[in-house]
Amino acid sequence: MASLKTLAKREEKERKFESGHSLCSGCGLSIAVRTILNSTEGSVVASNATGCLEVATTRFPTSAWNIPWIHNAFENAAATISGAEAAYRSLKRKGKIDKETNFVAFAGDGGTYDIGLQSLSGALERGHNFTYVTLDNGAYMNTGIQRSSATPKGASTTTAPAGKETYGKERKRKNLTEIVAAHEIPYVGQASISNLTDLSDKADKAIHTDGPAFLNVLSTCQLGWRIPPKDAIKVAGKGVDTCWWPLYEVDDGEYNITYEPKEKLPVEEWLKPQKRFAALFKAGNQEAVEEIQADVDEDWEKLKKKST
Repeated sequence: MASLKTLAKREEKERKFESGHSLCSGCGLSIAVRTILNSTEGSVVASNATGCLEVATTRFPTSAWNIPWIHNAFENAAATISGAEAAYRSLKRKGKIDKETNFVAFAGDGGTYDIGLQSLSGALERGHNFTYVTLDNGAYMNTGIQRSSATPKGASTTTAPAGKETYGKERKRKNLTEIVAAHEIPYVGQASISNLTDLSDKADKAIHTDGPAFLNVLSTCQLGWRIPPKDAIKVAGKGVDTCWWPLYEVDDGEYNITYEPKEKLPVEEWLKPQKRFAALFKAGNQEAVEEIQADVDEDWEKLKKKST
């Protein structure tokens, strides 16, 4: 288990990901990426799907990446990194490379839950030795805050806006972590930028797993969530403490809840600070809040049963 102090010292020494990028204040992407990359020592090669992370960290002629980094389209981050990993294994077998190298793909929820799901599923099934990281902020933020299948029920986006007819998105979000776990890969972890030690531990496990591994990381977007930048970590923490976003892992098929709140908060404490959910608290929409609470309670109970 790496402490935050250890991670800070490792960053001073290696600095795989630099500051000075143009990500928004309050954005969780840089927090997640820096923590994940600092959780491994040695060589790392990364692929990065098109999105906020790619755009804001590689503005020509600068780059925030101090590692080999590959830009790819929205839909093929997993295919790109699996190809690089396969080439590496081939060169290693031929004796042309002896350096130990880890392979990591970064993508947003739109590029994973939706248009990149086929590419991810194929790479997992083929058994490539890589870690895939989904940075989940619940919408296509880079292209204008459109809904994705990761968008929470009740959230207002530009393509599922709140108005006279509806409070926003009316369907429950896709449970991608469970979909990936169904592939029966060696390691799956769900984490949040609000719990950095937990994120680091999971990243360390994932990156050093022999075979495919997956991390789904709750990552704030102050613009899309409509929250003050200074509240980013606090709001992400509410998602964890209400169990809307439980922290757990599936390690070689075994479920393990890695953080259980001392007091499970009502889901309203996650919803209310975010103005994307404002319509839920207007007259006539209380039933939707109750439905969201019921969904959270049901999913939490299911997870606890799997973890016993």
